Amino acid sequence: MKSWWRKSVPVEPIEAATRASAAAPVGAAGNAEQVLRRLEWTVLRRLDGLLQGDYRTLMRGTGMDLADLREYQHHDDVRHIDWNVTARLQLPHVRVFTEDREMATWFLLDLSPSVDFGSGNERKSEVSAEFVTVLSRVLTRHGNRVGAMLYGTGVDTVIPARGGRSHVLRLLHAMQARPENTASTSTHLDELLRSAANLVRRRSTVFVVSDFISEPGWEKPLGQLAQHHEVVAVRLLDPLELELPDLGLIPIRDAETGEQLMVDTHDAGFRRRFARIAAQREADLRQALTQAGVDTLELSTDGDLVDAIVRFTELRKRRAQNRSAGQGAQGRLPSHLKAAA
Repeated sequence: MKSWWRKSVPVEPIEAATRASAAAPVGAAGNAEQVLRRLEWTVLRRLDGLLQGDYRTLMRGTGMDLADLREYQHHDDVRHIDWNVTARLQLPHVRVFTEDREMATWFLLDLSPSVDFGSGNERKSEVSAEFVTVLSRVLTRHGNRVGAMLYGTGVDTVIPARGGRSHVLRLLHAMQARPENTASTSTHLDELLRSAANLVRRRSTVFVVSDFISEPGWEKPLGQLAQHHEVVAVRLLDPLELELPDLGLIPIRDAETGEQLMVDTHDAGFRRRFARIAAQREADLRQALTQAGVDTLELSTDGDLVDAIVRFTELRKRRAQNRSAGQGAQGRLPSHLKAAA
């Protein structure tokens, strides 16, 4: 099997790419204001109803600092009981936490050629734009700041972290107004991650929005970024990247380099090999993300954005609860509380 073939999976059938190109991109029917208003009336309203305003788990995981101890009161969370202090003082005491409300959120956006693909009604780039717009509006609505770094063939745009609805519009417009990427070059996601590590100095929440179709070498920078920030990998995917249907003899094209190859999808053996290679890539990718120590949110072009965000939020909430329960009495106390313990 040719090395190009191994490297180019997933690939896009030219017919599917043509259909996707004919579909209107996010914002083509109107300006950024109209797109944002539509998302506010649809996606954001559904999220408000389903999450009941609890968006903290999307933004913070470990950004909590122990501030004080006090006696247990009715309705306190029992997971915050400090058992060492309780045993010493013979009265139930709970830990009181303060939250770092100055934590900004950064979106590292992979807008390389492979992201501009979709086999159905939406491209991965459209899913990315909708996700970033919705999350940015959620965060700025609650007084937070958002910034972004955009990668095409390199890091070409940096939008400083600011708040407000007008800033969300600026971010959305930056994603919409990008010229068509015609360069035949591979993606080097490590460049985006290293640039973010140099630019974002203060602890932040970082969403890496990408399909992770890239040259090797991004795994280590992602892990290093996760050591200093709360990092979430937002993985974009399309069903056609995992399994090819029986379409007969078709040309396929490497989304990154533009190289083409004729394949016979009527051949069941070929389809099985394609699925096997894709499955191996899936397993390798998920292992790499796990080893980097980041949570992963998967967004498919045929999925529901709201459902994906809700499932992810519930997952992070359960992990935060388990982490709080596991800490028990073993967390390190501030110096002014050590005497009480």
